[in-house]
Amino acid sequence: MNIQSGLTQRQKAAVIVRLLLDDEDVVSLATLNDELQTLLAEEMAGMEVVDRHTRDAVISEFCENLEAVGVTFPGNLDGTLEMLGSKLSEDSTDRLRRMAAMSGRGDPWMRISALPKESLEVLANGESVEMVALLLSKIPVQAASDLFSGLARERARAVAQAMSMTGEVGPDALRRVGLILLQAAENLPRPAIDTPATERVGAILNFATADLRDDVLGALGAEDMTFADGVRRAIFVYAHIPSRVATRDVARILREVDQPTLLRALAGADPEQKATSDFILANISQRMADGLREELAELGKVSIRDIEDAQNQVIAAIRALESAEELTLIKPADDDED
Repeated sequence: MNIQSGLTQRQKAAVIVRLLLDDEDVVSLATLNDELQTLLAEEMAGMEVVDRHTRDAVISEFCENLEAVGVTFPGNLDGTLEMLGSKLSEDSTDRLRRMAAMSGRGDPWMRISALPKESLEVLANGESVEMVALLLSKIPVQAASDLFSGLARERARAVAQAMSMTGEVGPDALRRVGLILLQAAENLPRPAIDTPATERVGAILNFATADLRDDVLGALGAEDMTFADGVRRAIFVYAHIPSRVATRDVARILREVDQPTLLRALAGADPEQKATSDFILANISQRMADGLREELAELGKVSIRDIEDAQNQVIAAIRALESAEELTLIKPADDDED
C-alpha cells in the first residue's frame, strides 16, 4: 500500500516510531502497555511506503505537538515513583507501591521480586507448590535459583514438576496469583529494627575493650551458641585487619588516621596485635615503614587503654571507608556464601 496522504493518528504514530527505531537510544516500547504495543504493531504491519512529503509533514506535526506540551507526567504510580527517586522516604515509597499493587494499579510481580530473601523463603515454604512454581518463574533467575536450592528435597521435586505447567497460565490468572502472594507477604510480621541483632551486638562490641568483649561473648555462648557465633562473625577488630583488608587498601586507610593515633595503635604488644602491625608496615612504602618503626622505638610505654582506643579509631576509619564504598572488606573465611 503506497500511502501519500490522509494518515490516521495511529498511522502517524507508526511513522514516528519507525523513524525512532533507527536510533539505538530510543526508549523501549516495553514502556507501553500490551494493548498499545499490539495496536502499534498491527498498524505498522499494514503499512508499506510513505512518501518524503508525508513523512516531513508527520514530523512537523509531531514537533508542533511536542512544543505545545508544558509538562508531562508518567501517568502511573510506578513511573511516578521512579521519577521521584530518592525524593520520597523509603517508607512512603514502600507504602505507595504496596497500595498500587493491592488496588490493581501496579504490577504485583515487580513488588514480589523486590521482597527481601527472608520473605520469599517464607512464601516458598508456606504456599502451594503450584504458586511457588509461578513465583520461581517470575522472579529474577539468580533469586529463583537461591530460593529453589533452599527448599527441602521433596518439596523441590514437587515444585519442579509443577513448573512444567506454568506455560498454560494466562495473564489474568498470573496477576491474581501475584496479588495473593503479595497479600501473604504483606501479612508477614515486620521487624521494627532492620539490622539483625547479631550485627548490632557485633558493632557495639567492636569498640568495647578486649576483656569486656571476651566476657560478653562467653556469656552469650553459654546461653545461645548460634547467636554467639553470629555476633562473633559480625565483630571486626584490629586483629582481623590482615584477614579482612586487602593489601592495596592499607595505604588508603592510613591517610584517614593521624600519625600519633597510628603510632599508639601499632604499639600493641600481644601476638595478634603485633601481627596486625607487621601487616600494616609491610604494605606501605619502605620509607614510611622505617620512619614509623623509628618513632615507635622512641614512643615509650603506652597504656593498654590508649592502645585499644587508637586501634578502635583505625577500625572506625576502615568502617567509614567501607560505608563510603571506597573499600570492600574481605568476608570472613567461615562465612556462608550468599
